[in-house]
Amino acid sequence: MKHVLIATLLLPLMACGGGQTQATAEVTQDSVKNQVVETIMTRRSIRQYKPQAVEREKMQTIVECGINAPNAMNRQPWEIRVVDNPDYINGVTELYKKANPKAASDSTFRNMFRNAPTVVFIGHDTKSESSPFDCGLLAENMMISAWSMGIGSCCLGSPARFMKSPEAAEYLKKLNFSEGYELLYCIGFGYPDETPTAKPREADKIQFIE
Repeated sequence: MKHVLIATLLLPLMACGGGQTQATAEVTQDSVKNQVVETIMTRRSIRQYKPQAVEREKMQTIVECGINAPNAMNRQPWEIRVVDNPDYINGVTELYKKANPKAASDSTFRNMFRNAPTVVFIGHDTKSESSPFDCGLLAENMMISAWSMGIGSCCLGSPARFMKSPEAAEYLKKLNFSEGYELLYCIGFGYPDETPTAKPREADKIQFIE
């Protein structure tokens, strides 16, 4: 908190072109680093959301963070479709329930996207070998930036598979991906209505090689 306060007080001087000392740069860098690390370490996948969709201005910021992810040769082999229309989400969910009747037996089930009111669909260029990795980096940027804004998310594979099934063909078509692009996965976004605890991570899988 002390570092953040110092950095905040110094920002006007930096913006006005005052001589930024090395110490000032280090303090600012340290405070930013800590905020990023804290966001990464506290983020959780959310599967219960409040009903309201995420404001489009905030989603615009989130997807712009996504497209600023690193990617091979800056080819940007992705396409993004943001859906917050309840008719779309509920309509394809009804088809999903018919194909998977047990899914709706859970009393907390509201839609097939882990109950998220806003869904981002990611398409990738099937001709690009790096596109799955690039799209993974895209997703991480979006989910981390969303969490920093108080917005939860959950990366989804099985709903994307259903979207590519014959039953959901009409809804997939509405996403209007370009020729040569294919839906890879989707991400649910919304304001969290739960506070899940962190699951253990296997730190012993990390090795420093001399």
